[in-house]
Amino acid sequence: MPRHRHVLIAAAAALVLSVSSTGCAPTEGGEVTLRLVAADYEVGGHSDSTERYWGELTEAFESAHPGISVQVEVESWEHVDRKIADMVKAGEAPDLAQSGTYADYAARGELYAADQLLSVPVQANFLRSLTEAGEYERVQYGMPFAASTRLLFYNKDLFAEAGIKTPPATWDDVKEAAKRLKSRTRVRHPIALPFGPEEAQIEAMVWMLGGGGGYTALNGSYMINSQENIDSLRWVKENLVEAGLIGPVPPGRLNRKDAYAAFLHGEVGMVNGYPSLIQAAEAEGMHVGMTAVPGHEREATSAPGVVDWIMAFKRNGHREEMGKFLDFLFSDENVREFAARNNLLPVTSTVTYQMEADDKHRNLRAFLQEMPHAVLPPLGKTSWASVSESTKRNIGQAMTPDGSPEGSLRRIADDAYRAEHGH
Repeated sequence: MPRHRHVLIAAAAALVLSVSSTGCAPTEGGEVTLRLVAADYEVGGHSDSTERYWGELTEAFESAHPGISVQVEVESWEHVDRKIADMVKAGEAPDLAQSGTYADYAARGELYAADQLLSVPVQANFLRSLTEAGEYERVQYGMPFAASTRLLFYNKDLFAEAGIKTPPATWDDVKEAAKRLKSRTRVRHPIALPFGPEEAQIEAMVWMLGGGGGYTALNGSYMINSQENIDSLRWVKENLVEAGLIGPVPPGRLNRKDAYAAFLHGEVGMVNGYPSLIQAAEAEGMHVGMTAVPGHEREATSAPGVVDWIMAFKRNGHREEMGKFLDFLFSDENVREFAARNNLLPVTSTVTYQMEADDKHRNLRAFLQEMPHAVLPPLGKTSWASVSESTKRNIGQAMTPDGSPEGSLRRIADDAYRAEHGH
């Protein structure tokens, strides 16, 4: 296999690392099979399949490490966290898993710490902010695999057709742009609001931060049903949803992947997007603009930061084999290759410096500049997995005629309290 394919493999592996379901004892001949549960990073059907990435990655790793094989099961982001939780509950934890959460597993003593797996140079190379975000009680259990933040994407051709000369900076600007798009073009979704279960917790966070709220206060306590958050989601419902500016799909039934696919088909005027959407848009020959996420009265001071984690379960042992795989995964060339091919932000210091200096990656610079100011969800809270799942289930209901932001946020806040206090 050519060397560049080995690189791609590792990169892809890096990205979606995680193992599949049943426990895994050494096979005859002393061979060990690691099982991964991985997430699907395809954007609108335009990126290479995640399965192909994993196939190439595992082939490269296995050729360099006889006696260790890797089996991968790929799940959509809509289902992967629940899949992992169900496997663990059934006593069938994978060896490695990729997820949006890790702290609840760490608190139950089910994970290896990063320093039990990784070589010192590899662990030290993670971006410091991501290392800290991956810590539970000051020990790193979550290993960052991919990172991103959010900008507002808009279709330049549709904006020109609607006579919109400048990108929106405030929510009122967003509303005015959406009204013009609806009245002056044939676009189906003037603005797409993916509050469906795939990643509703991040889309909701975009709007909560823009209104001065968020999931937690400065002291780290939850403020889910704060007045700021209620007011923010009420504004979205009254000014975008009830004003008929979102298109034919209700927000609670619109997943991120579907919203991005519609954007790439020219059916969406604006959508909050992450870096991979640039690459997919370029492949379509689209003229796409990006701007900082608008806030209620001015450009939002911060946008959500998103980190995807790899965690290693103790159940099957295999610490040495997993360590070899993870060191392979987080090598410079594999981290760089995955980030470049998927237009996501690298998680290591060396690759961040390389990509910032490389003009080939100039379309990532706005995201790289945004990332230091991005606000991460409360990943170190053991309750975050429950809060994230509750948000995915409930936040879309806030946008329906029979629902309300107050009611949905109260349900999520109640779930947070029960998760925090064991009730």
